[in-house]
Amino acid sequence: MDMPREKLERLGPEGLRDEELLAILLRTGYEGRNVLEISHGIVKRYPVNKLVDMDLKELTTIKGIGRAKAAGLVAGFELAKRGLNQGIGIEPTITSPADVLGLLTDIKDLRKEYFVALFLNARNQVICRENVSVGSLNASLVHPREVFVPAVGSSAASVILAHNHPSGDVTPSREDIELTRRMVQAGEIMGIEVLDHLIVGSERFLSMKEANVF
Repeated sequence: MDMPREKLERLGPEGLRDEELLAILLRTGYEGRNVLEISHGIVKRYPVNKLVDMDLKELTTIKGIGRAKAAGLVAGFELAKRGLNQGIGIEPTITSPADVLGLLTDIKDLRKEYFVALFLNARNQVICRENVSVGSLNASLVHPREVFVPAVGSSAASVILAHNHPSGDVTPSREDIELTRRMVQAGEIMGIEVLDHLIVGSERFLSMKEANVF
């Protein structure tokens, strides 16, 4: 099994789960627990959108995070926030599929399929993004809980799904359609509406909502 750093080199940061990214930032664990176990416990307890707003004092109350690690995390989180402020903004508002496309430029040219979820508040503002899976989409492999557990943790009112087609052809496959309908059904049960599922290619994109797939 790849360790986070090796996985980062192989897949890029988009291919890592939240706890794996956090493990790279933390670097080491403590006696009896390795860094992946620590980061998994932290992400399970604190949603990422809450974690990035914690200050030094709050972070150092978490076992496994001392002053040096807390300082590194706060600095990294602040740098990311400044980058967002200079780019798309912390809470971009979605009014059309084209607005979503601007948040997916990092996956449109990738050679593997990346399935991501954007979580929105009641004002249709994006509050966070989850990289759900890497590889060919399959309704039996991508479970709704991988989307809706973090959606609940983020207090999302709705979700927009998206994935890339490395071929550039944005025609939805049978698996794409089956997965989308399964996610829509799960969202209805959870009370978190699936607003759309976008397929993006290097030059084109398709809104499955506008294509009347669901």
